[in-house]
Amino acid sequence: MNQLSLQVGLTPESECSYLPDEKEQLGVVIDPQWLSPEGYKVLIASGYRRSGRAIYKPMCNACSACTPLRIDCPAFVPSRSQKRQLAQMRKLRWEFKTELDDNWFELYEKYIRIRHSTGSMYPANKEQFFDFVTAPWMATAFLHVYENEKLIAVAVTDVFADALSAVYSFFEPEHPLSLGTLCVLFQIEFCRQSNRQWLYPGYQIDACKAMNYKTRFAPHQKLIGGIWQ
Repeated sequence: MNQLSLQVGLTPESECSYLPDEKEQLGVVIDPQWLSPEGYKVLIASGYRRSGRAIYKPMCNACSACTPLRIDCPAFVPSRSQKRQLAQMRKLRWEFKTELDDNWFELYEKYIRIRHSTGSMYPANKEQFFDFVTAPWMATAFLHVYENEKLIAVAVTDVFADALSAVYSFFEPEHPLSLGTLCVLFQIEFCRQSNRQWLYPGYQIDACKAMNYKTRFAPHQKLIGGIWQ
């Protein structure tokens, strides 16, 4: 980075997507020099996240529920249920690719239609998807998970020299396995195989059922008061 200044613009307050009684306000990075793999590596370690080409951080007036979390992959110790899921992983094939398989949209459309028909991503749209999960300045890979050579899950993943960052995943919505959890376990395994220290799975929100699963992966660190602990 040529300079260390960081300009952040605040979005207007809006209804929180995760906690219905709270208001949401985001700080969005304005300086274009931070929009690079090197800049984002510094910012993600400071509690920021990426959505599309924008880097942001919750800066809500009355709430601090969103806690940055990162999983220590070399030291990861699976829980009892995760050990069962690791056994299930052996029946599946997984691979990181720089491009999506040709039939990815069929799976994505089904996932959105069944799981998120009331959300902003419905109806499924290819252009909207890529605007949401990719940035022209960031190296992004696509974890593909197959069962009997059928694509059943995809996890969009940002790639750093020493870490991965989980961006978004979609999967066969009626599958009996916990495919969202399995995607995280595959990402951890890739970090271990490639000598990467951290997996950043996003913000931990204790009071939100859809966002409070991240502490199940241990050991992990939380960013509290600007210090990872």
